[in-house]
Amino acid sequence: MSFLTTRGVPRRDLEEILDLAEEFTEVLSRPIPKVPALQGKLVANLFFENSTRTRLSFERATRALSADVMSFSAGGSSLSKGESLKDTAQTIEALGADLMVVRHKATGAPWRIAGWVECPVVNAGDGAHQHPTQAVLDCLTLRQRFGSLDGLRVAIVGDIRHSRVARSNVFAFTTLGARVILVAPKTLQPVSSAGWPADTADDLDAVLGEVDVVYLLRIQAERGGMSVFPSLPEYVSRYGLTPERFARLSPEGVVLHPGPMNRGVEISDTVAAHPRALILDQVANGVAIRMAVLFALLGGKG
Repeated sequence: MSFLTTRGVPRRDLEEILDLAEEFTEVLSRPIPKVPALQGKLVANLFFENSTRTRLSFERATRALSADVMSFSAGGSSLSKGESLKDTAQTIEALGADLMVVRHKATGAPWRIAGWVECPVVNAGDGAHQHPTQAVLDCLTLRQRFGSLDGLRVAIVGDIRHSRVARSNVFAFTTLGARVILVAPKTLQPVSSAGWPADTADDLDAVLGEVDVVYLLRIQAERGGMSVFPSLPEYVSRYGLTPERFARLSPEGVVLHPGPMNRGVEISDTVAAHPRALILDQVANGVAIRMAVLFALLGGKG
């Protein structure tokens, strides 16, 4: 069994991951934040695309479960000599990997690898497609804050078209009972929102007073996001979460961001530093969620 997408995952399965992560949150608060749950297991991190938060949190999660970690980066590998993705994955498995964590710029790459190897595969982000562990850690962050996602109103704001986080979060949030609205200029909305359980809007100011959560996304210049609106100042004037816009949220409203942040663009420094910006909570919860996923796939919970 692998964890590749949030689309189609039943609510009970998401809630089991969240419940397990809550247990690991307690483990991480101990003087020695470690348990022998996966001692003797080997987790291979295959990152074909750059990462800070995801890569480091998977490494921390693996070590907190007492498993060994083997890290792979494309830059120093035989890919530069023409080795195929399939041969690379099968080589890593032959070295003894019990599970692979895969990040790749190509949509569908973790699925291909999961078809070539016998061990479980966790999708750590594939192109503009899916990032399921990010979605579940965001669900944990909101559940800790509000007690439940049922009835929460969430605005996902920014470069929706190029965001794997948006795709994963829409399905996870709505499965757990939230209502989602995608807010972006039309050129940064999905090419087709058919099948997305969400509404769409192009006016952030019109929805700010109606939502409990503002989930901000950066403009993904590396995937063409900068080329589809007239200018950066115009984007900031219409979609940046300034202190003035933040003041229009409900007193209980919160802000999330998956990182990396472009301060002064989608979020101001003042808002990023506010106690109701739960950005560092998301980072911390990433370790517990990834512990839960690794344990579920390797520790016998299914």
